[in-house]
Amino acid sequence: MATNENLPPNVIKQLARELKNLDESPPEGIKVVVNDDDFTTIFADIEGPAGTPYENGTFRMKLLLSHDFPQSPPKGYFLTKIFHPNIATNGEICVNTLKKDWNPSLGLRHVLIVVRCLLIEPFPESALNEQAGKMLLENYEEYAKHARLYTGIHALKPKPKCQPGISESTTALNVDQANMVSGDQMPLLSAPSTVPTEVPAQNARDENVVPVLSTESATVGASAAQKTEGMVTVKAQIDRRKVDARKKSLKRL
Repeated sequence: MATNENLPPNVIKQLARELKNLDESPPEGIKVVVNDDDFTTIFADIEGPAGTPYENGTFRMKLLLSHDFPQSPPKGYFLTKIFHPNIATNGEICVNTLKKDWNPSLGLRHVLIVVRCLLIEPFPESALNEQAGKMLLENYEEYAKHARLYTGIHALKPKPKCQPGISESTTALNVDQANMVSGDQMPLLSAPSTVPTEVPAQNARDENVVPVLSTESATVGASAAQKTEGMVTVKAQIDRRKVDARKKSLKRL
């Protein structure tokens, strides 16, 4: 494999400028991995375009530059397994830009953008993966199903590990959501573990609140009030009878 020493000085300078520009201003969905010791192998991470079977995937690829670059095109390979008509099972990329349509004036940026566009619009007519090409032409849904399966197995980004404290907060949030009524989003009130007691009158005066009676206390108070009213009624009847008896006695005199 060639190294920087095998490339002409003017080509090395041109590549250095291109790689710096790609690092500082990367194309959408493309991140180049720069190796200053070897410009002949360019690595890049390609994000699966939205709305395609490759969405949410990250695909590592490489471009191999020969000693007579840019007179001859680079060779492209996917290192991440992918189900695609124009990408062979060994990862080789088949696109006209890297073959008959190559032009020495085309830069690395253009090549990388073309490769990502290949994930959006494959060309089954020039398929390196015949199974994928045939499936794409005959049954797109089946092709997309296979492509998504490969993406899910080989290209999904690893989920970030939860930092300390996040899991507890998430659990608390889930509990709060579980305690909400689905329709009105009102919190569900759990039954109290103990029977509430009467708020002391002194505390009520100090805190300017009205004493609150528990359900049990209120029931007892109501019963006592009913008994008191009954006793008052009986007493009144007795007093009335005494008055009537006195009136009769006075009439006899």
